[in-house]
Amino acid sequence: MTKIIAIANQKGGVGKTTTSINLAAGLAYLNKKVLLVDFDPQGNATQGIGYRVGLKDLTVYDAILNDVNVKECIKTLSKPPMDILPANINLAGADLELAKIEQDREQLLKEALEEIKDNYDFIIIDCPPSLGLLNTNALTAADSVLIPVQSEYYALEGITQLLQTIRLVQKLFNPNLKIEGVLLTMYDARTNLSAEVGQEIRKHFKEKAYKTYIPRNVKLSEAPSSGLSIYDYEIHSEGAKAYVALTREVLESNTEEDNG
Repeated sequence: MTKIIAIANQKGGVGKTTTSINLAAGLAYLNKKVLLVDFDPQGNATQGIGYRVGLKDLTVYDAILNDVNVKECIKTLSKPPMDILPANINLAGADLELAKIEQDREQLLKEALEEIKDNYDFIIIDCPPSLGLLNTNALTAADSVLIPVQSEYYALEGITQLLQTIRLVQKLFNPNLKIEGVLLTMYDARTNLSAEVGQEIRKHFKEKAYKTYIPRNVKLSEAPSSGLSIYDYEIHSEGAKAYVALTREVLESNTEEDNG
């Protein structure tokens, strides 16, 4: 059964795209069939995984707003062995275009993915750092939301708005939407602040807080500029070890879910 996970936080710079790329790649390297959907107008997941997309290439924008069959927009990668539904700058005006659509505008991504979702074990959606109609589309299409949270002072305050949006989407469009988990990113074990934020997150989200945290790691920052996942860039780095642990944790929780 396919699991669609939206990776969302309306704050930028929390490790959302890094998590999208490396969770998708981690699952692919564990022999899962994976589609990474770049739903951020900046197209960072597309670039960060090494796919070069031109202005004339078919992208997720065409799949949701130009009536193009999503199969025509999906590209297959060899390293990591997975598919990507890319994005480019065309997606930047999509929120405004969506606002003009009167009916079912929140369902467009869900409808596009419906045709191909059974081809995959996991579909990972990299959401934009905002709470507009693109995000609503991603949350309506998803089974669950993974929330990366930077280990900083205002971390919990930052996700209050996102949780309100999740509740609204549950109420209006997707009653089965769940929180997949909350992931601490940019964790610095040398500071009291990271430890305190970790305690707060665990107190607030209990078993939904992942045991794994993602450390501050130079290799993780460098990998996207080479168009590589952390496993292909530096498999022995602390960042790679952390994302391996997260991938296994996500798989375990989904196996438990499937087993009821």
